[in-house]
Amino acid sequence: MEQSNPKIDQHDNVESDSATDVTPNDVMPGTEELLQAAERKAQEHYDAWMYAKAESENTRRRAADDVSKAQKFAVERFSNEMLAVKDSLEAGLAVETATVESFKSGMELTLKQLSTVFEKFHITEINPVGEKLDPHKHQAISMVPSEQPANTVVSVMQKGYALNDRVLRPALVLVSQGQ
Repeated sequence: MEQSNPKIDQHDNVESDSATDVTPNDVMPGTEELLQAAERKAQEHYDAWMYAKAESENTRRRAADDVSKAQKFAVERFSNEMLAVKDSLEAGLAVETATVESFKSGMELTLKQLSTVFEKFHITEINPVGEKLDPHKHQAISMVPSEQPANTVVSVMQKGYALNDRVLRPALVLVSQGQ
Protein backbone atom coordinates (compact mmCIF):
# COMPACT_ATOMS: atom_id res chain seq x y z
CA MET A 1 0.00 0.00 0.00
CA GLU A 2 0.92 3.48 -0.53
CA GLN A 3 1.91 5.65 2.37
CA SER A 4 0.52 9.10 2.66
CA ASN A 5 2.77 12.02 2.89
CA PRO A 6 2.46 13.66 6.30
CA LYS A 7 3.18 17.10 4.84
CA ILE A 8 0.26 16.86 2.44
CA ASP A 9 -2.06 15.66 5.19
CA GLN A 10 -1.04 18.56 7.36
CA HIS A 11 -1.52 20.95 4.46
CA ASP A 12 -5.01 19.54 3.81
CA ASN A 13 -5.88 20.08 7.45
CA VAL A 14 -4.62 23.64 7.32
CA GLU A 15 -6.74 24.36 4.29
CA SER A 16 -9.81 22.86 5.91
CA ASP A 17 -9.17 24.90 9.05
CA SER A 18 -8.92 28.10 7.07
CA ALA A 19 -12.17 27.28 5.25
CA THR A 20 -14.05 27.20 8.56
CA ASP A 21 -12.52 30.45 9.75
CA VAL A 22 -15.15 33.24 9.68
CA THR A 23 -14.17 36.73 8.81
CA PRO A 24 -15.92 39.75 10.33
CA ASN A 25 -17.27 40.74 6.89
CA ASP A 26 -19.12 37.41 6.65
CA VAL A 27 -20.97 37.90 10.00
CA MET A 28 -22.06 41.53 9.79
CA PRO A 29 -24.17 42.47 6.78
CA GLY A 30 -23.09 45.54 4.93
CA THR A 31 -24.78 48.89 5.29
CA GLU A 32 -26.39 48.44 1.87
CA GLU A 33 -27.98 45.17 3.01
CA LEU A 34 -29.13 46.75 6.27
CA LEU A 35 -30.62 49.68 4.38
CA GLN A 36 -32.45 47.38 1.95
CA ALA A 37 -33.81 45.28 4.83
CA ALA A 38 -35.00 48.43 6.61
CA GLU A 39 -36.62 49.72 3.42
CA ARG A 40 -38.42 46.38 2.91
CA LYS A 41 -39.64 46.44 6.50
CA ALA A 42 -40.75 50.07 6.15
CA GLN A 43 -42.63 49.22 2.93
CA GLU A 44 -44.35 46.27 4.67
CA HIS A 45 -45.45 48.56 7.51
CA TYR A 46 -46.61 51.23 5.07
CA ASP A 47 -48.60 48.66 3.07
CA ALA A 48 -50.20 47.31 6.26
CA TRP A 49 -51.05 50.85 7.37
CA MET A 50 -52.57 51.70 3.99
CA TYR A 51 -54.65 48.50 4.07
CA ALA A 52 -55.89 49.29 7.58
CA LYS A 53 -56.68 52.87 6.58
CA ALA A 54 -58.62 51.74 3.50
CA GLU A 55 -60.47 49.12 5.54
CA SER A 56 -61.47 51.64 8.20
CA GLU A 57 -62.62 54.08 5.51
CA ASN A 58 -64.75 51.34 3.91
CA THR A 59 -66.23 50.45 7.31
CA ARG A 60 -67.02 54.11 7.99
CA ARG A 61 -68.64 54.48 4.56
CA ARG A 62 -70.72 51.31 5.02
CA ALA A 63 -71.85 52.50 8.46
CA ALA A 64 -72.83 55.89 7.04
CA ASP A 65 -74.82 54.16 4.28
CA ASP A 66 -76.54 51.94 6.86
CA VAL A 67 -77.48 54.97 8.97
CA SER A 68 -78.75 56.79 5.90
CA LYS A 69 -80.90 53.83 4.86
CA ALA A 70 -82.18 53.38 8.42
CA GLN A 71 -83.23 57.04 8.55
CA LYS A 72 -84.77 56.90 5.10
CA PHE A 73 -86.82 53.76 5.70
CA ALA A 74 -87.39 53.90 9.47
CA VAL A 75 -90.99 54.96 9.10
CA GLU A 76 -91.82 52.38 6.43
CA ARG A 77 -93.64 49.98 8.80
CA PHE A 78 -95.47 52.86 10.45
CA SER A 79 -96.41 54.30 7.06
CA ASN A 80 -97.85 50.98 5.90
CA GLU A 81 -100.05 50.82 9.00
CA MET A 82 -101.20 54.41 8.50
CA LEU A 83 -102.37 53.62 4.96
CA ALA A 84 -105.26 51.61 6.38
CA VAL A 85 -106.33 54.59 8.49
CA LYS A 86 -106.21 56.87 5.43
CA ASP A 87 -108.23 54.34 3.43
CA SER A 88 -110.90 54.35 6.15
CA LEU A 89 -111.10 58.13 6.14
CA GLU A 90 -111.41 58.21 2.36
CA ALA A 91 -114.07 55.50 2.40
CA GLY A 92 -116.07 57.48 4.97
CA LEU A 93 -115.89 60.61 2.85
CA ALA A 94 -116.93 58.69 -0.29
CA VAL A 95 -120.29 57.70 1.16
CA GLU A 96 -122.92 59.86 -0.53
CA THR A 97 -125.92 59.21 1.65
CA ALA A 98 -124.19 59.54 4.99
CA THR A 99 -126.00 60.54 8.12
CA VAL A 100 -124.53 62.13 11.21
CA GLU A 101 -124.72 58.76 12.93
CA SER A 102 -122.90 56.94 10.12
CA PHE A 103 -120.20 59.64 10.06
CA LYS A 104 -119.81 59.36 13.81
CA SER A 105 -119.64 55.58 13.63
CA GLY A 106 -117.06 55.73 10.81
CA MET A 107 -114.95 58.24 12.71
CA GLU A 108 -115.05 56.08 15.84
CA LEU A 109 -113.86 53.06 13.85
CA THR A 110 -111.13 55.11 12.20
CA LEU A 111 -110.03 56.47 15.59
CA LYS A 112 -109.93 52.91 16.89
CA GLN A 113 -107.72 51.93 13.92
CA LEU A 114 -105.44 54.88 14.60
CA SER A 115 -105.23 54.02 18.30
CA THR A 116 -104.28 50.46 17.37
CA VAL A 117 -101.48 51.75 15.14
CA PHE A 118 -100.26 54.06 17.93
CA GLU A 119 -100.31 51.19 20.40
CA LYS A 120 -98.43 48.93 18.02
CA PHE A 121 -95.68 51.55 17.65
CA HIS A 122 -95.62 52.50 21.36
CA ILE A 123 -97.05 55.98 20.90
CA THR A 124 -98.83 56.86 24.13
CA GLU A 125 -101.08 59.75 25.09
CA ILE A 126 -100.03 62.25 27.72
CA ASN A 127 -103.28 63.23 29.45
CA PRO A 128 -102.19 64.51 32.89
CA VAL A 129 -105.39 65.77 34.53
CA GLY A 130 -104.86 65.81 38.30
CA GLU A 131 -101.08 65.26 38.06
CA LYS A 132 -98.36 67.63 39.22
CA LEU A 133 -97.00 69.83 36.40
CA ASP A 134 -93.99 68.19 34.75
CA PRO A 135 -92.26 70.66 32.39
CA HIS A 136 -90.72 67.74 30.50
CA LYS A 137 -94.16 66.39 29.55
CA HIS A 138 -96.50 69.35 29.95
CA GLN A 139 -96.64 72.89 28.66
CA ALA A 140 -98.62 75.21 30.92
CA ILE A 141 -100.66 77.74 29.00
CA SER A 142 -102.21 79.49 31.96
CA MET A 143 -102.79 79.34 35.68
CA VAL A 144 -106.36 79.23 36.97
CA PRO A 145 -107.82 79.53 40.45
CA SER A 146 -108.62 76.08 41.80
CA GLU A 147 -109.13 74.15 45.00
CA GLN A 148 -106.31 71.78 43.97
CA PRO A 149 -102.74 72.25 45.18
CA ALA A 150 -100.57 74.74 43.26
CA ASN A 151 -99.05 73.55 39.95
CA THR A 152 -101.54 70.70 39.58
CA VAL A 153 -102.95 70.12 36.08
CA VAL A 154 -106.59 71.20 36.14
CA SER A 155 -107.45 70.86 32.46
CA VAL A 156 -105.84 69.56 29.27
CA MET A 157 -106.32 71.75 26.22
CA GLN A 158 -104.43 69.42 23.88
CA LYS A 159 -103.15 65.93 24.67
CA GLY A 160 -99.47 65.28 24.40
CA TYR A 161 -97.85 62.20 22.92
CA ALA A 162 -94.74 60.18 23.71
CA LEU A 163 -92.89 57.61 21.65
CA ASN A 164 -91.23 54.97 23.84
CA ASP A 165 -91.21 57.41 26.78
CA ARG A 166 -89.75 60.21 24.66
CA VAL A 167 -92.04 63.21 24.37
CA LEU A 168 -93.13 63.88 20.80
CA ARG A 169 -95.43 66.72 21.80
CA PRO A 170 -96.04 68.02 25.32
CA ALA A 171 -99.60 68.28 26.60
CA LEU A 172 -100.99 71.84 26.63
CA VAL A 173 -102.44 72.30 30.11
CA LEU A 174 -104.03 74.73 32.54
CA VAL A 175 -102.57 74.51 36.04
CA SER A 176 -103.88 75.43 39.43
CA GLN A 177 -102.71 78.65 41.11
CA GLY A 178 -103.33 77.13 44.48
CA GLN A 179 -104.99 78.97 47.35
